[in-house]
Amino acid sequence: METVCIPKDKLGQVISDVERLVSHFEELIEDQDQVAKQRLSDIKEGRVEGKTEKELDEYLRKRGVKVD
Repeated sequence: METVCIPKDKLGQVISDVERLVSHFEELIEDQDQVAKQRLSDIKEGRVEGKTEKELDEYLRKRGVKVD
């Protein structure tokens, strides 16, 4: 196996970029978690109008999905 030499300043830059990407990913996950919690709350409290299976099938057909 070969040894790769990376200057400290370049390694620091890579680490900084990775930390920034991880931070953005964490924010995305937190946002999605909040959206899911709000959606569940809306469903439990009856603020969401339900769809029938027929309506969902029609929706899928309009988008090119083959439904049996």
